[in-house]
Amino acid sequence: MISIDNLSKSYGRQSLLEGVSFKINPKERVGLVGRNGHGKTTLFRLIIGEEFPDDGNINIPKNYQIGYIQQNLDLSEDTVLKVASKGLPDDENDNLWKVEKVLSGLGFSSLDMQRHPEEFSGGFQVRMNLAKTLVSQPDMLLLDEPTNYLDITSIRWIERFLINWPSELMLITHDRSFMDKIVTHTIGIHRRKVRKITGNTEKLYIQIAHEEEIYEKTRVNDERRKKEVEQFINRFRAKARLANLVQSRIKTLEKMKKSERLSHIKTLDFSFQCKPFSGKSVLRASDVSFSYNPEVSLIKDFNIIIGANDRVCVIGKNGAGKSTLLRLLGGELKSNRGEVEYNSGVIMGFFEQGNISTLVDTRTIEEEILNSNEAVDRQMARDICGAMMFEGDDALKKIRIISGGEKSRVMLGKLLVKPTNLLILDEPTNHLDMESCDALLAAIDSYEGAVIIVTHNEMFLHALAQRLIVFKKDQISVFEGSYQRFLDTEGWDEEIPSSLKEQKNLSESAAEYNKFTTVPDKLNKKEARRRRSEIITERSRICKPLEQRIESIENEIISYEDELQVLTNSMQDASEAQDGTRISELSQSIHKSRSSIDILFNELEELHLEYNKQNSLFEKKLSQLEE
Repeated sequence: MISIDNLSKSYGRQSLLEGVSFKINPKERVGLVGRNGHGKTTLFRLIIGEEFPDDGNINIPKNYQIGYIQQNLDLSEDTVLKVASKGLPDDENDNLWKVEKVLSGLGFSSLDMQRHPEEFSGGFQVRMNLAKTLVSQPDMLLLDEPTNYLDITSIRWIERFLINWPSELMLITHDRSFMDKIVTHTIGIHRRKVRKITGNTEKLYIQIAHEEEIYEKTRVNDERRKKEVEQFINRFRAKARLANLVQSRIKTLEKMKKSERLSHIKTLDFSFQCKPFSGKSVLRASDVSFSYNPEVSLIKDFNIIIGANDRVCVIGKNGAGKSTLLRLLGGELKSNRGEVEYNSGVIMGFFEQGNISTLVDTRTIEEEILNSNEAVDRQMARDICGAMMFEGDDALKKIRIISGGEKSRVMLGKLLVKPTNLLILDEPTNHLDMESCDALLAAIDSYEGAVIIVTHNEMFLHALAQRLIVFKKDQISVFEGSYQRFLDTEGWDEEIPSSLKEQKNLSESAAEYNKFTTVPDKLNKKEARRRRSEIITERSRICKPLEQRIESIENEIISYEDELQVLTNSMQDASEAQDGTRISELSQSIHKSRSSIDILFNELEELHLEYNKQNSLFEKKLSQLEE
């Protein structure tokens, strides 16, 4: 367990954290959320000692080891084995067998361990860093955006792994669905303060919105009450017989604290402009084939017709050809055979992974928007800058000094300059924070044209996909239906280790580190569906009552909090009237309400722990069934 007490951190005039306090208890898996630049990575760096707080303390038990898996991968060594071996404690440098055992469990063969790290995909590179951390036997894992640039199968693998992590964990990720499946608790950095709750991100944001709504209502009521007191004083100040009442009101006024209006928090607020299009389809790909190497065909005889309102998601492993396909469909690449035809009237907007490098370092953000289309005037450019959270002088920042996430927002801003009826987007969520991802999802969902998007974010896939282009088993195919239907009928079974040797390695690694359970015997599809149905039914039988009780308690807490607010306002009135009997009655009622709230919160904590425990067990059973 570690505890943070009254922690503060500033950089110049910018205050990131103020009076932050929380604890990470044994076996808690905690998600850390907050907008880009609000201090998430800084908090991690403070915990591991790479930064030092201005005030406050970080209390870490003696001999408590923290494994920090960073966004940047360590590829400085020339073999996978050497990369992972860097994690061994100083007194165990010769125990390479431990490293080999972990790497084997993570899917690396003996030959793989001697290969150069750069020869592997992003998913396996993350596993190298993970292996390096695991051999150090940490008590806590800190993961900063571990899913960046990973394909779906790697993300799903890491997800299963982390659900079974036996000790403490803190996670930063922009992928809301990934986080919500893993965490038992959520910590939010909001207005330089930190709050921790039991549950996922949705519950945290609902609680923040509820608290800020109450704060604003209370502030407005206090201001109204203050004006009434001031009016009373001004009206009756000269009347001698009311002198005592006036003096009482003056004292009340002095005691009333001024609540500041909550500052507006910048957030992405935009929509893509859609140019009217009367045709039924926007493009047709006919027998399209492409390869960088004549001996290896990357895309072969691909055919598709994209309808005017289609939502097409492209999925598959990294390196399979997803970005290449988008460049072919977007006209950035010429196919070796076949052709891509666009209907007349089609106007395309294209967002590429590598497009950020096309930004000119010496230009300002405003100038980049202005230079993207001759029809854009300065006012429109400023409006777009504002929509992308570059308000006022922020729009005059040079491209060379802004972050990767800010550059992604500039690229999105450039898409807003002109109306389109076809959007082609290649992993647009990389570098965006969780709130910006939500805004982008809403903008795509409300767009009236056609969308083709490569994404590994399963929340996007579930929300958007009407059709899928699937790269799987070295083939490319079109799946007609939603992402959930794809998972139910096909799924990613072929991405899970299939050989008996790989399964044995995974099981041995699981036994050593308690990270996995053994893989069940392979079932036929009919039996697997029956077992899946049984598990889901049993989960509903056990978890549904817990969910209902949790919801009931949350409603009770809200009811008591509303009652407490009324009692508090009445207490203020009774105090001003110096009504001793009423004050005594209200004090007892307030104490009773607060006690009831405390009791309910304690029960809620226990219920959430039990619910997360049971749900994790059933998720584990379902994962085993998939394998």
